[in-house]
Amino acid sequence: MVQYNFKKITVVPNGKDIVDIILSRTQRQTPTVVHKGYSITRLRRFYMRKVKYTQQNFFEKLSTIIDEFPRLDDIHPFYGDLLHVLYNKDHYKLALGQINTARNLISKIAKDYVKLLKYGDSLYCCKSLEVAALGRMCTVVKRIGPSLAYLEQIRQHMARLPSIDPNTRTILICWYPNVGKSSFMNKITRADVDVQPYAFTTKSLFVGHTDYKYLRYQVIDTPGILDRPFEDHNIIEMCSITALAHLRSAVLFFLDISGSCGYKIVTSFKFVWFDILDENGLPFIEKTANRLSPESMFYPLIIVCNKTDLQPLDGISEEDKKLVMEMKAEAMKTVMGQGGEVGDDEGVLLTMSTLNEEGVAAVKNAACDRLLNQRVELKMKTKKINDCLNRFHVAIPKPRDQKERPPCIPQAVLEAKAKQAAEKERRKTEKDLEDENGGAGVYSASLKKNYILANEEWKDDVMPEILDGHNVYDFVDPDILLRLEELEREEGLREEEEEDDDFEMDGKELTPEEKEALAEIRKKKSLLIQQHRIKKRTAESRPSVSRKFDKDKKFTTKRMGRQLSSLGLDPSMAIDRARSKSRGRKRERSVDGGDKDNGAAMDMDMDQPNKKLRLRSMSRPLSRSRSRPPSEVAPGEGFKDSAQKVKAIKLGKKSAKKRNKDARRGEADRVIPTLKPKHLFSGKRSIGKTDRR
Repeated sequence: MVQYNFKKITVVPNGKDIVDIILSRTQRQTPTVVHKGYSITRLRRFYMRKVKYTQQNFFEKLSTIIDEFPRLDDIHPFYGDLLHVLYNKDHYKLALGQINTARNLISKIAKDYVKLLKYGDSLYCCKSLEVAALGRMCTVVKRIGPSLAYLEQIRQHMARLPSIDPNTRTILICWYPNVGKSSFMNKITRADVDVQPYAFTTKSLFVGHTDYKYLRYQVIDTPGILDRPFEDHNIIEMCSITALAHLRSAVLFFLDISGSCGYKIVTSFKFVWFDILDENGLPFIEKTANRLSPESMFYPLIIVCNKTDLQPLDGISEEDKKLVMEMKAEAMKTVMGQGGEVGDDEGVLLTMSTLNEEGVAAVKNAACDRLLNQRVELKMKTKKINDCLNRFHVAIPKPRDQKERPPCIPQAVLEAKAKQAAEKERRKTEKDLEDENGGAGVYSASLKKNYILANEEWKDDVMPEILDGHNVYDFVDPDILLRLEELEREEGLREEEEEDDDFEMDGKELTPEEKEALAEIRKKKSLLIQQHRIKKRTAESRPSVSRKFDKDKKFTTKRMGRQLSSLGLDPSMAIDRARSKSRGRKRERSVDGGDKDNGAAMDMDMDQPNKKLRLRSMSRPLSRSRSRPPSEVAPGEGFKDSAQKVKAIKLGKKSAKKRNKDARRGEADRVIPTLKPKHLFSGKRSIGKTDRR
């Protein structure tokens, strides 16, 4: 099977670009220097090589252009006539012919000038002949510039053509514009054809693919065709007619029975399928029509009445209904031509609405079935079928009585299959549910409906949290509220008992003198709190005064003692407590007549062998902490004992001794080895002075 991929055609440069490319390549790939002592033979070979190399490059470039563009006589008639409709095959052939002529002229020019160069008698003569040869080649290429530009436009347009396989299973959608062809295409395939409420939105062929019974089908959406003479059809309509003429496919004729497309059924009836495929109407497909067998000229034809949501088929007028039945009768002739029976009219006339997708699947299935049956029947009539049948063996049971036993499918299987199909059609997707419930932003999909639980009602629990594969709500006590009330009641009783046990100065257990003292204390406490709040508010604006100028002496121990004494309380303990918190204890010097503790400390220090440690212990009190000596092992340092730590310290100092002695920088210092590297700060190098690198 031939696959046509026009996207692989290389870009066609214009004449000036080709000349620049070839001359630049010649200059780069051939010698360019002629020395004084060259013989005339060597000079001739030098310039002959340049001429031949230039001719060879021109020939290869032009041959690539000619070979990559398709030949209209060698490709499928569908693509040949499609290219004729889009670009006019006469102009196309003329452009390729001019390039072929230019290629031959360049070869002839090179041949002539190489013959002249063989008899060149001087450097000047050979040089002049070489310049003349290259100049004439470039002139020939520049003259075909318009043809190259035309082919480049054709290449760009061909790269945008759809990849249509003329030999595969194809469904063709056609007839009047604005009848719902593109909408049907978008429904059954993954294509995205533009749909607008006006005619001729589709201006070219669009291809999509759909699957049916594990087979891939090619669906082609064609532009609309108007009922007018063949000579008046424009390029857009001719694309559709070319596809109808050459593609062996199931043809879906779309009919708008509502009349909203702007064309009545009477107008559609005048435009008959068989008039389009008449050989007299399409003179450029006579050769194709003669190649096909009479059986293959009958295409599977289906008339689709679209837009039944606006106007059902039963609601149209009697005259229109009569015309529709006549169309159906005409379509039945194709069934008869394919070997069908008289009553075999199933799937010839179908109704559909692409808006609510009613009947879309039925139309697609009917077209695929009709097309598949027709392709099978055509293959059964070929000569190759005998070779295929020899490989098959159909087992047929021997008749044992007069009773017929035709092949059948069990009823249970048919019912199950019908049930699955009904469920598949009835099943609603999340998109359908979203449209029914207010659209995006309003509808929130339920994440619980696919939970696999023992009871379906559990999906809507108030607390459906899942932990370790279990529903948490299944493990909650149903009497949890009653138990909570009991706990709260018990907690309240406990709080009441604790309140009874606490001592609260509510005035019941106090004497009259103690009550007065308590009142004074509370009053004083409230005044202190107020003063503190005032000072806190005015702290930023109040000037700082040193303590020696505080003449009021509000916060002294003597004043506190006088106030407590006036209240009848002993202030000694409070004063001692305030003094102990206000300043630290002074260090006491040891004298000869010191106390016993200092004497004991001195006795203990005397036993120490080191004089410095002994003096240090005598000069500080026992209550202060001492720093750890370097030899003492701290937890987590990794040393076994103090001797091992002292040895490690000595080794570390010894390793750094040599570096310190040489005044070297340490490995942790940030250092710039060379502040001014020579290759950045030296001047211009002279010839031969590269040894420094």
